[in-house]
Amino acid sequence: CGGDDETLVALRNRQRTVLWMVLGINAVLFVVEFGVGWWARSTALLADSLDMLGDAFVYAFSLWVLHRGTRWRARAALSKGVVQLIFGLVVLSQAAWRAVEGTPPVADAMALMGLVALAGNTWAFALLWRHRSDDINMTATWLCSRNDLIANAAVLTAAVAVWQLDSVWPDVIVGVAIAVLFLRTASAVIRDARVELVKDDQDLTHVTT
Repeated sequence: CGGDDETLVALRNRQRTVLWMVLGINAVLFVVEFGVGWWARSTALLADSLDMLGDAFVYAFSLWVLHRGTRWRARAALSKGVVQLIFGLVVLSQAAWRAVEGTPPVADAMALMGLVALAGNTWAFALLWRHRSDDINMTATWLCSRNDLIANAAVLTAAVAVWQLDSVWPDVIVGVAIAVLFLRTASAVIRDARVELVKDDQDLTHVTT
């Protein structure tokens, strides 16, 4: 048992180091990408930056529950799903406003920022890869990182389309696509977390009876 405890402590310490690193990556990317997105009038960049902010909050909460039990980790996963759900709805609203306003974003800024975000998220994804199956908390965290890469690729695609067509629609379409990705992932994470919480409640009831 003592050996198992030492192994678990070592695992949690490695997880904590990785989470601090990806938290820093996402916090920096949020500040930079939100600023560029606002200046460039890009729905896709703003959506991607809000995803970074959401992930930063999620990683911070993951650090808080790292040494806690299964129930707390399930609650952390549930909070991640709720954060993604909220940001998905925010992005849908912003995309609708951009579609009505109709001014194309600055394609060059979109492309450059998209490349920077892709590089940062690739680093975060690589850091989280080995911990993706540790527990429900780390699995949900890894899913957030995977979605970031998909969103980055979509932003770059939108930048090329905006440059070629001189239209706001590629940017709006990608913003909506990112929002849909948020909502689908949020639904899956919330469902899994609720199953884990119900299972924990059943185990607790069994123990007490």
